[in-house]
Amino acid sequence: MSNIELSEQEIFRRNSLQKLRELGINPYPANEFKVNVSTRQILEQYDPEKNNFQEVTIAGRLMSQRIMGKASFAELQDESGRIQLYLNRDEICPGEDKTLYNEVFKKLMDIGDIIGVTGFVFITQMGETSVHVKTLTLLSKSIKPLPVVKEKEGVLYDAFTDPEQRYRQRYLDLIVNPQVREVFVSRTKIINNMREFFNSKGYLEVETPILQPIPGGAAARPFITHHNALNIPLYMRIANELYLKRLIVGGFEGVYEFAKDFRNEGMDRTHNPEFTVMEIYVAYKDYNWMMEMTEEMIERVALALHGKTEVQLGDKVIDFKRPFKRITMLDSIKEFTGVDISGMDEQQLRTACKEMGVEVDETMGKGKIIDEIFGEKCEGHYIQPTFILDYPVEMSPLCKKHRNNPELTERFELMVNGKELCNAYSELNDPIDQLDRFQEQMRLSEKGDDEAMFIDMDFVRSLEYGMPPTSGMGIGIDRLTMLMTNSPSIQDVLLFPQMKPEKKAEEDPSAMFEALGIPAEWVEVLRKLNYRKVAQLKEVKGSKLFNDLCGYNKKHQLGLANPAMEEVLKWLN
Repeated sequence: MSNIELSEQEIFRRNSLQKLRELGINPYPANEFKVNVSTRQILEQYDPEKNNFQEVTIAGRLMSQRIMGKASFAELQDESGRIQLYLNRDEICPGEDKTLYNEVFKKLMDIGDIIGVTGFVFITQMGETSVHVKTLTLLSKSIKPLPVVKEKEGVLYDAFTDPEQRYRQRYLDLIVNPQVREVFVSRTKIINNMREFFNSKGYLEVETPILQPIPGGAAARPFITHHNALNIPLYMRIANELYLKRLIVGGFEGVYEFAKDFRNEGMDRTHNPEFTVMEIYVAYKDYNWMMEMTEEMIERVALALHGKTEVQLGDKVIDFKRPFKRITMLDSIKEFTGVDISGMDEQQLRTACKEMGVEVDETMGKGKIIDEIFGEKCEGHYIQPTFILDYPVEMSPLCKKHRNNPELTERFELMVNGKELCNAYSELNDPIDQLDRFQEQMRLSEKGDDEAMFIDMDFVRSLEYGMPPTSGMGIGIDRLTMLMTNSPSIQDVLLFPQMKPEKKAEEDPSAMFEALGIPAEWVEVLRKLNYRKVAQLKEVKGSKLFNDLCGYNKKHQLGLANPAMEEVLKWLN
């Protein structure tokens, strides 16, 4: 990479890198550096009366330096937090050679470098727990500067807060906004707590295919790829349901999976094309039993994370204490619209939608229309955890018909803060009924519904061998983490969310600059000075452009022959 492509700070750091090598210091050593304590352990457990932590070895990122002649202070940040370092020239350089302190630490180390130190813990006159450094080792040289976050009287300045930059450069976000780590620590705790809960009940954690010949188990638009060796299309899974139910057919009585699913659909604050879901299936159970287990599981997660069932979410407090409210979907629609849609056919539903101001299109079948009514008129009202029960049969092609009303199914969704958190059924195990439902989905697909389910004949065949009465439930881990960590966007709980490609500044091709008589070697300099379009040159004074070019050439040591003032004026005219 040439100097013309680098900032002044990047050039400075690369020069420091070279000087370190000239001093015989490897800026990227390969040998192990054995750490014996974390900064958090020191800060929480140091007791001057016990005189503990007298031989500590810690490593982390250099986050500040306060150089004061023969003695200096610095801050080191590791995974658990920050701690102050005290460095004395004659102690880290006990001999005649003071290079390590005078040159390396004071001049060649930069904020962001990764270092290791040994020493002992003490408390400064200002009352701050610190490490008195005896040895200092450079472990990795940082050649790109960190964003400088300044604090004055408790107010942060120049903080790294732009969401797009934070999500795109999560590694940088984690360095300069260490509080972000707590969200992902909580996410892992949520998953571990759920896993322990299921394991304690004897359920088996399994893995099922991500690449599938038929995308089944949900109504969603899949990603498609091609397998060269088999010469067949394959789909990224949209759900793992049908494979897990095959395992129930095979004799397992309780299986679950934390799965990555993929849906080729829109992105917003609660949707990412790649997301994590936990699905569980238990034989000889129904959706009433599953509601109780879901309540127990979520209450347990809240208690594990917060020590209480109440969770702050924006300006609301969500209480996950059992039992949760329960209401049927049709009763919910009636409550919020005043319209009783039970027994309506598709045309009557379309008329009702028109009267309610709910937009529908010709590709939608009865189930999609009802779903649209509920989503538009009801869903947002359910802030506290609420089970929505007994969905119309057209909306639930994998769900058993209701034991008391064949127009409905034994299905529930859990709504929290106006969004679906989990979905569960008494699973359909009648192979003839299941095939009929799949065929109805095919008719919807032919009508133009690109989210209608495919027919999975092997799954139907598995049901023909007999699947016991079973209840299944799927819960979105990303949304659950949002709720439990007070995170407003799904991007906040994904380490690396999907992003649009980075936008490049628009610029004219080099040929347009060269047509003005500008030599090719100066075109890149103009771009570095933010003259990316020829039209911009018409708005700048020749003397200013001349001084900018010559100054940049000298500052960055490009070694170009400076143009004459007359030459620059010709470019502009």
